[in-house]
Parts: sequence; structure tokens; C-alpha cells
Amino acid sequence: MTGSMKTPGVYIAERDAFPDGVVAVETAIPAFVGYTEKADDQGKSLFCKPQRIASLADYQHYFGAGPSPRLIIAEKPDGPEQADFTVTGRDGKSAGYTLRQADGKDGGRYLLHTAMRHFFQNGGGSCSVVSVGNYGQDLDRGCFCKGVDALLEEPEPTMLVIPEAVLLAPSDCAALQQKMLDHCGYAMKNRIAILDIPAGDRPRNDPAGDPVARFRESIGSDFLDYGAAYYPWLDTAIIGRDEIDYRNIGPTDVLQTLLRREVTLPEADGEISSRQEAILQAIAAIGKDLGKAEAATLHRTLLGAGFLYGAILDAARATLNRMPPCAAMAGIYAMVDAARGVWKAPANVKVAGAVAPAVALSTKDLEDLNVPLSGKSVNAIRSLPDGSVMVWGARTLDGNSLDWRYINVRRTEIMLRQSCALAVKAYASEPNMANSWVEVKSMLDTFLTGIWKRGGLAGAVPGDAFAVHCGLGDSMTAEDVSNGVLRVCVEVALARPAEFLSIKVEQKMQKP
Repeated sequence: MTGSMKTPGVYIAERDAFPDGVVAVETAIPAFVGYTEKADDQGKSLFCKPQRIASLADYQHYFGAGPSPRLIIAEKPDGPEQADFTVTGRDGKSAGYTLRQADGKDGGRYLLHTAMRHFFQNGGGSCSVVSVGNYGQDLDRGCFCKGVDALLEEPEPTMLVIPEAVLLAPSDCAALQQKMLDHCGYAMKNRIAILDIPAGDRPRNDPAGDPVARFRESIGSDFLDYGAAYYPWLDTAIIGRDEIDYRNIGPTDVLQTLLRREVTLPEADGEISSRQEAILQAIAAIGKDLGKAEAATLHRTLLGAGFLYGAILDAARATLNRMPPCAAMAGIYAMVDAARGVWKAPANVKVAGAVAPAVALSTKDLEDLNVPLSGKSVNAIRSLPDGSVMVWGARTLDGNSLDWRYINVRRTEIMLRQSCALAVKAYASEPNMANSWVEVKSMLDTFLTGIWKRGGLAGAVPGDAFAVHCGLGDSMTAEDVSNGVLRVCVEVALARPAEFLSIKVEQKMQKP
């Protein structure tokens, strides 16, 4: 300042009162990987290229609409399996039938579009989408792995979600989920994987085997603290009544035969009514190639013809609406982060758009899911007496770890580590001396005090919640300074959820 004083007068100098600030990184940006109708941005291909979106409209602009599913009618086999619908013929006899979605591309068996709808229903917002193929292709583990690798150059996502992983063969699904954990815990270290249980719509005592036990055996033992799994799947109401009609049901001749059985016809020498004739004509038109308006009219006619057609469509919607919960959980993570902060456990929260869990869980089931002998905790989703569907667990897969047992603890640590690292980068070329050390310490102290005030750190006072060490003889040696190494040590007391609440009630003697 003195060197610039050449004329008598008053000179004003400004001094910074505050150190540089630390900006908390975003914590609720999932990356979805899956198959889409298209992947196009005004003629530019987006296949295997992460694309940021903020709404379902954005998704449909870049990646198109959902698939056209195909569901197959079959007679119910002998055994404990329940029929999806029952047909009673004119002779009074009843027969049970099942309705299953055709496998692979022929059945439109792709989940990403419906999963994205569930994500936004549950509070999801900004996210990235990686399309690894279109609806004309079979699901392939190699394509999913390429989509995961495409995220290696994307620093922003904090969650990795692949809803269609559970549609792969068991060995391929296990390998892909291990790849997800490796990506999150080894390659990136700044995100977690939200995993589903293959065959998670089946009970623990299923004749084919316990799906949770199979998952625990197949998931391996690496980077479990960077993953969380949920069971069971969910029966949802995502796909509405107007999204399915006769064109989604097959075989056509079987559907026609069943619908004709519901029509009450007179004896051989009697005449059919005009209404009966119209219904039979409508049934005969099911297999014809009709325009959009004609198909809609036929659909309404069939709905008014009797009970069976509506029952078949209800069964079809129930099949399509049974979803793995990973996308809904990604939305819940985002909603909880926005409302309370990343340090709030994403549990004891209602799942929007869910009608019921696919499997009712007993108390014994809940105990084994949360605290298993293997330590591989699986978070339960259960139905409460009031009918609400609630997330009932907040553990990572590394349930035996005292450090990283809880999802919110791991995610908070990631947020703090990333935020502090980005802030300290600004000092990469600064002199490695006391002035810089004081500025770094002051900057991080201010940031962590703010987190503590918002409830993100445990402790009655800031000194109990965190400590920042930066300086010669504190975090660095003379050799570190000579080598140009600036070391910062941050210790934090992360808030853990009150997972087990104990209430003790004692009787007290009455006072006279």
C-alpha cells in the first residue's frame, strides 16, 4: 500500500475478514443405468454417455417412453401357486389361470422407465442416466458393465442404481452387483450402490430357496460398506388402468376363448341377442390390426361386456407394477437429504406409490435381515397396521462394522471428505507455511461448525464434534514441509441413528 501513496490524501485499504469458505458437495445425485426406447439428443447419440436430467419429461425427451409389455396367459399348474384370475364357464366349472410377462425383448421386459417414474414419485430430482441399449435388445451384463465404466469420468453422482440387474441370470446379476460395489468403493469412493435382491418378490421359505440367503452368498465380501440392499420388492400403483389393454395380452386365441366362455348363449335352437352378438364380434376383433381410435373403442366395449376382461387387466397391472425398490430408495435418499440432511438415516419413511410389500415380513424375518450372523444386513420394507409401506432399516451391507454400519454415516463421511478435499485444492500452489495452515484450519473449522449446528455431527459443543489439525508438529513433520506436502487431519464424530429404542416402565406405589 505504501508504494502507491504518491499524492497527499486519504487512502482506503480493504482486508478480508473471513477465510475462504467450504461448499458442501451435492449428496443426492443418483446415476441410473439401463435400457431405453432411444438415446438421442437432437441427432447426437447418447448411448453409454451419462446424461443429466431433472424430471420425467427430461428423461422422455432424451430416452423416450416405456416399453410395450406382453403378458402370457397359461393354465395354473398344480401346486401352491395362486391363480391370478379365475374363469367360470357356462357349465359352472371354474379354472385358474396365471399371467406372466414374456421374457426378454419379446415381452418388453425392461424396468428403467417405470423405475424412473417411481424415483420421481418419491422425491427424486436431478440425476444422471446412462442408456446401454434399446428395447430391441436382450439384457446383457457386458452392456451394463460398460455403462458403469462410463461413470468413471463423472464426479457428481453419489448413488449407483441398476433396476434391471435382477432380470439377469443369477450368476450375471451377482457379477454385476459386485461390479457396482467395486465401482463405488474402489474406483470412485464417492458414491454408494443401492442394490435389489434377485427374486425379492418371493418369501424367505420359497421352495426354490431363500432369496436373501442366495444374495448374501453371491454378493462377496469386498466394499460392502459402499452398498445397501432392500427386501422385499414392492407392489406399486405406478402403471395406471389406462396404460394396459387387450393388445398387451396373449396368446390372442387363448384370450378370445376365455372371453367367449363368459358370454351366456342360448340353447342351440335359440337366438342370440343383439348385445351378445356385439360382444362376440368385439372378441373376434381382438386379433385384428386396428387404428388407435378403433382399438380404444374395442377396449371400452370389452370392459362393458363382463367381469373377466377387467380382471385379466387388473392381473396384468399387478404383474407389471411389482417392482424392485432401488429406484424408490434413491428418491427417498434425495428427499431426506433435502429435508433433513445427508446425516439423517433414510429409514422410518413412507414409500410413495407403493401399495404393499410383495412379501409380508414377520418379526423373526426383521431380526435376521437387520442383524444376521454373516453381518450382511439387508434393509426391510414392511407394511404397518395403518396400511402405510415403510422403510425399516438404514444399514449398509457391512453390518458388522462399527465404523460403517449405517448408510447415513458412510454418506456423511463421503460428503465431508469430498467437500474438504475440493476446498483444500485451492491451496495447492500456496506457500506451505503458517499463514496457509491457519487459513486452512479456519476454513474447515467454519464449515464443520455449520454442519454441527445443523445436526450433522454429534457432540454438545463443537470441540466434541470435530477437530482439525494442520501445521508443523501437529499434522506435518519437517520432512513433509520440505517435500512440499501439506497434510490436514480432520476428526469428526458422525451422528448415528437411534436404531433401538428402549422404554422401561415400572409400577409405583400409590401415595396415601
